[in-house]
Amino acid sequence: MQDKPLFILVALSVLVVTAILMTGIGGFARGGTFNRNNGNRLMRWRIIAQAVAIGLILLFVTVRGH
Repeated sequence: MQDKPLFILVALSVLVVTAILMTGIGGFARGGTFNRNNGNRLMRWRIIAQAVAIGLILLFVTVRGH
């Protein structure tokens, strides 16, 4: 049961990555000033959030394995 908070944190991090990705794709599809001003920034934030999510997943697998 000790890994339940970690699982919730992993799930939230995956949802954050998904939300950032969908916002970036939506902005890219529409184009315009939002995409010009925020497109690269959103994709950078996605990469950072994705790295954190992968780290948390690996930590979860490690904790769960023991």
